[in-house]
Amino acid sequence: MNIGWFSTGRDEAACQLLKAVWESIEAGEIQAKISFVFSNREPGEAKESDLFFELVHSYNIPLICFSHRKFKTLTQTLSLQGRGPGECRAKQSHEDWRLRYDREVNKRVEKFCPDLCVLAGYMLIIGEELCRKYNMINLHPAPPGGPSGSWQEVMRTLIRNKAKEAGAMMHLVTPKLDQGPVVSYCTFPFRGKAFDTLNQVQGWQKDDEKTLFQLIRQHELVREFPLIILTLQALSRGEISIRDGRVINAQGESIEGYNLSGKIDKAIESDPETSSV
Repeated sequence: MNIGWFSTGRDEAACQLLKAVWESIEAGEIQAKISFVFSNREPGEAKESDLFFELVHSYNIPLICFSHRKFKTLTQTLSLQGRGPGECRAKQSHEDWRLRYDREVNKRVEKFCPDLCVLAGYMLIIGEELCRKYNMINLHPAPPGGPSGSWQEVMRTLIRNKAKEAGAMMHLVTPKLDQGPVVSYCTFPFRGKAFDTLNQVQGWQKDDEKTLFQLIRQHELVREFPLIILTLQALSRGEISIRDGRVINAQGESIEGYNLSGKIDKAIESDPETSSV
């Protein structure tokens, strides 16, 4: 499987995730190669991204850097020249630069012919043209049917709705944010161990919200890397596949996501750093 890796490289987690997937590929667990890494930042824009770029170079992976900030400034400056005033002008300018940026991205990556593109901390919303051309998958910190939005918004919504479980999923990237078909997922209940101390059975108290927020995020976070790695394993081995915007199992049947909860729980239990969660 030929993987294209999209990342802004904005923090240490971006390096850790690339390292984890690279090591899994080297160990033969994921039957694939990362044919390129694309970043919407360029060297010198941020210290964290520069460290990420160094890691990419150490793996001898082709690195493509194309700054969206610089492109946006240039494109909007040119677009606003000669246009009429008002809100319409500003809206058109935004649409212009995003569409043009994605088209420039495509020019830089299409020669690699990726079978799958992984959004791994890529801090731009993918436009319609690009996500329709490639099979792209993204991590969302909620189970299928769960809340949309940032992880902070997801956690707050779970608490507000007194949900019975949380989780994470890998989904296909579509023009509808966080609503693409589910590729894989995992869930965990708000029961047992630390959750019981918050009397969740009787209902969450307002004073417990901060503790719950941190606890839910902790349990979800330790599942993110295993979910991404096991999903790539499953795709590379043909356990699941993506065809025409649908997720297919090994028997050729359409499924609404591959449930990896059991495998991920075992992976967490066997890892000394996460077994206490």
